[in-house]
Amino acid sequence: MTNFRIGNGYDVHALAEGLDLWLGGIKIKHEKGCVAHSDGDVIIHALCDALLGAAALGDIGLHFPDTSDEFKDIDSKILLKKTVEIIASQGYKIGNVDCTLCMQRPKVRPYIDQMRATLSEVMGIDIQSVSIKATTTEKLGFTGREEGVAAYATVLIYKD
Repeated sequence: MTNFRIGNGYDVHALAEGLDLWLGGIKIKHEKGCVAHSDGDVIIHALCDALLGAAALGDIGLHFPDTSDEFKDIDSKILLKKTVEIIASQGYKIGNVDCTLCMQRPKVRPYIDQMRATLSEVMGIDIQSVSIKATTTEKLGFTGREEGVAAYATVLIYKD
């Protein structure tokens, strides 16, 4: 009997001028980037939380605390790879992931295929198992005012 589990994750970072903007494992050209201890990739951070939550293994802060120098300015793809290893050590495999980015600008549609390819490679799953969508908030709230960016992730993991 297959054991299916679902998890969801959410992450937010403030935006500031002069910082690099990393989303879905790739660098996006923009005048603002995420204020963060790591590279601030909200998509990957939400994804890590969803995977860990589905396996009932805590959250990204438990495994990769932002108080640790070890994770200062770290590439979030490394955190995702370690997260996949953590859930695999408990016997879980990834079925699929579905991510939603909330950001007013820049338009990220031109980057989504590259994000999907990058994330599928890091997680070791087929690109068809990775969905990334982007939406604005119609200029409402902190994302609409371009003060920050948010991401949601939903995942299905399973044991054979």
